[in-house]
Amino acid sequence: MTHKILVVDDEPDLEVLIRQRFRRQIREKMFDFLFAQNGEEALQKLKEDPEIAVVLSDINMPVMDGLTLLSRINDLSSSTLKAVIVSAYGDIQNIRIAMNRGAFDFLTKPIDFQDFETTIYKTVQESVALRLGLKAREQLVAIQQELGIAARIQQSMLPRTFPPFPGREEFELYATMFAAKEVGGDFYDFFLIDEHRLGFVIADVSGKGVPAAIFMAVSRTLLRATALEKLPPGKCLEYVNAALSSDSDTTMFVTVFYGILHTDTGEVEFCIGGHNPPYLFSANGRVQVLDAPTHMLLGVLSDVPYETHRLKLEPGEGMFLFTDGVTEAMDANDVLYSEERLEEVLQKFRDRSADEMVREVVTDVRKHAGDAPQSDDITVLVLRYLKPSS
Repeated sequence: MTHKILVVDDEPDLEVLIRQRFRRQIREKMFDFLFAQNGEEALQKLKEDPEIAVVLSDINMPVMDGLTLLSRINDLSSSTLKAVIVSAYGDIQNIRIAMNRGAFDFLTKPIDFQDFETTIYKTVQESVALRLGLKAREQLVAIQQELGIAARIQQSMLPRTFPPFPGREEFELYATMFAAKEVGGDFYDFFLIDEHRLGFVIADVSGKGVPAAIFMAVSRTLLRATALEKLPPGKCLEYVNAALSSDSDTTMFVTVFYGILHTDTGEVEFCIGGHNPPYLFSANGRVQVLDAPTHMLLGVLSDVPYETHRLKLEPGEGMFLFTDGVTEAMDANDVLYSEERLEEVLQKFRDRSADEMVREVVTDVRKHAGDAPQSDDITVLVLRYLKPSS
């Protein structure tokens, strides 16, 4: 990389001395020296060549002196351009003015070329460091913008309209997801398989950030497509697991709860693939963890059997599904939110609507965490069975 240095001085012999002193660096294209005889000429060269990294300027010059040039440089140039001022020995006042106006360093006349060389190297290194820092910042801004777009795309993949099926009075449903980073690995989903069957899903992909988000998108798409083939939950997870295991990096996996509510009877078919079981609740005071077998999480081992299990919801009863970002949310002292506290909140708000239950739980989790950073994605889904469909 060639570093461009603009020398501003009205002494005609200085150019010859510099080119002689730095002939090796010039030949090896380490340095490229440009020359101007006054500040006005220097400003024109700076406008024409934004690659100039260092300006080395005398203070006393005709047309435009070095201090005026320094002020104009601060107005016109990028923050990576560094200026070194040259002044007579003992001219402390002008040196102080130059430093206050943003000069990076100074040299005194008569110039000691060993000191000159050391100062040039040091100033170039500072300019390079600033340029690298600016480039890194620009890249970070670009990445953050892309992550913002990715977050919006990911959120658009999740159902966001509630109530989701206007006119369906057999059930109420509400869900939300808050990613710990710009994009997350949790997801929820729900869809009508046919007139009397509602599919609903909650899942948690291992890891955080972009890799988890990509795996989440693949898992969600695969699971929904398979579920709409009207397979029982066990067979559905069996197929999805085989597909994910065949292509997955073994460090990535997903835990899933997939259920199908039969709206005409209240029966729920379900399968748990490594996910924490949901809570069952009713308006009469019962809140309890679903007691059911849990199968292997998805994406690690192929040819793993998954079974379909069943339960019955009576009108008014429902299910609270969540990811471990809820119960493992930590406060500033690393104290977990815990299953016990979650059960207390569910007990308190068990007779509320689905959306109120979700909001109350999320509010309580955030109250517990306080100012502590969110360590994991938080996802909640509440389904309540209201009455049989005709």
